[in-house]
Amino acid sequence: MECSILRFLKLICFSILICFSFNSFGQSLDELRKQKEKTASEIEYINNLLKETNSNAKASLNRLAVLERQIKLQDNLINNITGEIGYLDNTIQQNSKRIDSLGIELETVKLKYASMIRYANRNQNSNNQLLFLLSSEDFNQAYKRFIYLKQYADYRRKQAERITEFKSSIGGQLIEFNKRKEEKKDLLVSKVKQTKIIEQQKIQQNNVYSDLQQKEKDLKRKLENQRRAELRLQQEIERVISDEAKKLTRKKSKEPGLSLTPAEKVLSGDFSNNRGKFPWPVQRGLITDHFGDHPHAVLKYVVVRNSGIDITTQANAKARAIFKGEVTKVVAIPGANYAVIIRHGNYLTVYSNLSDVFVKAGQNVEIKDDIGSVFTDQNDDNKTVLKFQLWRESTKLDPEDWLIRQ
Repeated sequence: MECSILRFLKLICFSILICFSFNSFGQSLDELRKQKEKTASEIEYINNLLKETNSNAKASLNRLAVLERQIKLQDNLINNITGEIGYLDNTIQQNSKRIDSLGIELETVKLKYASMIRYANRNQNSNNQLLFLLSSEDFNQAYKRFIYLKQYADYRRKQAERITEFKSSIGGQLIEFNKRKEEKKDLLVSKVKQTKIIEQQKIQQNNVYSDLQQKEKDLKRKLENQRRAELRLQQEIERVISDEAKKLTRKKSKEPGLSLTPAEKVLSGDFSNNRGKFPWPVQRGLITDHFGDHPHAVLKYVVVRNSGIDITTQANAKARAIFKGEVTKVVAIPGANYAVIIRHGNYLTVYSNLSDVFVKAGQNVEIKDDIGSVFTDQNDDNKTVLKFQLWRESTKLDPEDWLIRQ
């Protein structure tokens, strides 16, 4: 009997282990699927951006950048699927071994139980049990034998019930495993499909790249226009910084840069403390040109210098303030449409390439207030790009370090 109890306890341990395994498996699988859903959502957004362009759209640097981002996300999606398949494989293999072990243990208990039943049928009919009690030396011994017979009968009944429960549990686990195998099968089909999609996207990217290589003069002209527009905007920003410094510098102050009022110091501190938490200057978009110096996407030996970041978004998108502050200037920039400069203490945020502006100089804005419409260039692939900059006094900062990760 003690041996059978030990085996039963072992079965319980196996069952607990399986339950724990499924719980941890479910949590990890949820994380993988959430990541996959997020990536798929980003891909869908990019697909919608590409649909906004004309069916016969000309090749453009912006389109090339969007395609590059699309391919990267598509590759991430395939990696997500591969990770999910690998996790399923590992979990199915581990738990299949546990089910096999449970089956072996269950068969052992069933054999022991069958042996116990045969022994009971041979030796413990009602007459034998009565003789067993009557042959007791005294009442105490008879009582102990009675309790033993009762416990033995209870044990047999519970063993039968537990065998049935474990059989049902194993059957349920097998159903769950078959379900996971079907999920794996679907994932394999999805992976093949996504691999074909990324192959097509790479062909499209190569075609756009080849077309752009044939337009070297046009690209150089656009780059030069862009540089002139950015230089004009930088001069306006420096003029704002200079004007504010003259206006706010205390007569006896020898501190460099902007001299701030107490309220402006608080605002500046609030701004600094929210690094990495600011909302995007558009509701949704993707960065198609990063901060700093980097090689031109097509032109060899040409370095592109960006004082901020370019965010490609959908048509009719609104630019919005990333933090409360005061509009210090609204300026028209040739080649960059309108620009709005907002001051947040000794920080400045700059929103350019706006077709319309909803604010004016001296106006206070709150976080996420709309400040203008982003320009859509119908002559250049219908792209809608907000150019966004962030300054701390006269120092340019990388906006990606300050915006919340999307």
